[in-house]
Amino acid sequence: MQEQLRLQNQLCFPLYAVSKAVTRLYLSYLTPLGITYTQYVVFLVLFEQDGIRVKELGKRLFLDSGTLSPLLEKLEKQGYVEKGKSLDKRERIVTLTAKGKALEATLAPIPFQIASRLQLNEDEAKTLYTLSYRLLNQLEEDHE
Repeated sequence: MQEQLRLQNQLCFPLYAVSKAVTRLYLSYLTPLGITYTQYVVFLVLFEQDGIRVKELGKRLFLDSGTLSPLLEKLEKQGYVEKGKSLDKRERIVTLTAKGKALEATLAPIPFQIASRLQLNEDEAKTLYTLSYRLLNQLEEDHE
């Protein structure tokens, strides 16, 4: 067997496995609230910037419209968001409803709960964060 094809020599595999494991950890907190991980990250963006264009939301979350549109439709049916038109009427704007805004207080403890379970010190967490975003941004630039 060629050395470069060994699973243990693949950078992609631990990234994939860690992503799955961390998402599963988040779901242990989100599922009782009836929220998926992808919905959770949508809420995080909307808590930062309510009234965002759908296209910008997708860009920030690295989600295509085929993934984002049904997700937003579901959140709209659940009463968490509203989709309206921008001033020039060509783009859709997503805003939180009162119910969506109220969810912020419920979701606020989750990052601390996750951090306590990951058992990384502050320097390790910052390094992992920095390297992850560096790779993500590089790969997205290569994709465009």
